[in-house]
Amino acid sequence: MNQSKLKQNWIWILFFLILIPVGLLAWKTQQQWLPAVNDMAENGKSKTETDEHGSEEDHHDHDHAGHEESTSLELTSQARKNIGLTEEKVIPVKLQAFTRTLTIPAIVVEVPGKTRVKVVAPMTGIITNVNVIAGEAVQPGRELFKIRLTHEDLVQAQADFLKTLGELDVEDKEIARIKEITDKGVIAGKVLLEREYAKEKLEAILKAQREALLLHGFSEGQVDQIRDNRRLIKEHQVYAPQLHGQSGEVQLPNMAIQRISAPAPGSQGTVNARHKSIFIVQSLNISKGDFVQAGDTLCVLADYSDLYLKGQAFEQEADELTRCLENGWSVEAIQEINNKNKELIKNLQIDYLDNQIETDARIFSVFVDLPNKVEHENVRSDGERFITWRFKPGQRMQLRIPVETWKKQIVVPVEAIATEGAESFVFQENGDHFDRRPVHVLYKDQLWAVIQNDGAIFPGDKIALTGAHQMQMALKNKAGGAVDPHAGHNH
Repeated sequence: MNQSKLKQNWIWILFFLILIPVGLLAWKTQQQWLPAVNDMAENGKSKTETDEHGSEEDHHDHDHAGHEESTSLELTSQARKNIGLTEEKVIPVKLQAFTRTLTIPAIVVEVPGKTRVKVVAPMTGIITNVNVIAGEAVQPGRELFKIRLTHEDLVQAQADFLKTLGELDVEDKEIARIKEITDKGVIAGKVLLEREYAKEKLEAILKAQREALLLHGFSEGQVDQIRDNRRLIKEHQVYAPQLHGQSGEVQLPNMAIQRISAPAPGSQGTVNARHKSIFIVQSLNISKGDFVQAGDTLCVLADYSDLYLKGQAFEQEADELTRCLENGWSVEAIQEINNKNKELIKNLQIDYLDNQIETDARIFSVFVDLPNKVEHENVRSDGERFITWRFKPGQRMQLRIPVETWKKQIVVPVEAIATEGAESFVFQENGDHFDRRPVHVLYKDQLWAVIQNDGAIFPGDKIALTGAHQMQMALKNKAGGAVDPHAGHNH
């Protein structure tokens, strides 16, 4: 009997130990579960009233469950396609970081001193060969022109060089002969010494004449060719210059005279060539048979592999641009493909800010490095190669400069926002309908809009990311009815 009573007491003790924490927990969390209980009670009451008056409501209320007819829109599959509302454009909202940007106009420009290279005639003569055409793509080291030398100074400089070479050969032979006689004691050693001095003078003259030929425009290889063959050079080849990465100096290749043809399409040479400088014959100033003098421009080559985006910013925006440059933040460029589509170019870097402000417009320039790439390539059967670059000088874009970053924001494309006066709306998917929801737009630029997280839209809600303006117009037409084509006319 005592054991049974003791067991019953323990049961009551355990019951109160469990009941007290549960009661405290329910009291602390009543704000979370109490509204749900009230809603269930209201729904039960509404259901009872609906059952009592169902027959009357069937004739007077045609709204769909969960929708307000004035703010709800049902779209056919064709209508969805017309406004671009695909499955990828109806996705759940999520909180994310958003970077507020400063947008400034920009234009693609050449890099001064690097993009364009003038090829000039190194010496006077007549153009006998033109190996390129305007618009053709050429690699550094490609032979461009051939000039027949006609200037008297060039001919005389080569002749003097050959004459000195001949005299030096004679002096070497004479020294060898005198040395043999001197060893036998027939001639004094003073004669041999005088001949050696004469040889040193000839070598000094030869060195000076060699430098003179180089200054006239001959390459090291051509001077060596004159020395080895003992013949004057009648023609001179002009090559596409080589841009050396360290100094940027334009030089002619020190190589044997040869023609470098374009590689066959699809070959390994073509693939590797894309990673090197590629010149475009921007302009061709001469024709075959023209007489040119030293220093005349033969053609202008352009290397579009690296360009600049030149932005125009106001004086008041200098601090924000300087902060972006100091922090090393990457900038973005917006390129309009057509009237509807825009392409975003990411991960660009500011090279420098102009140190002068225009006195009239009060603006200054921002230079952003713009790496380029080949978009199309065409190689003819005769080896002539033509390429099309993606970015071209003169193209207009817009630069987006990062200013500050906001954490945990609702970010949507601007196409997801419909505006009517002071109101802004988004369209939330609800079954086969879209319900219009008023929202507060904190910030909006050309691409994105930031919506305040005030309960109008919750993370996880599916909204339409495009076509909001068209859906807003459809709702207005639905509310106002179709326009009477005979309105205002009397028959």
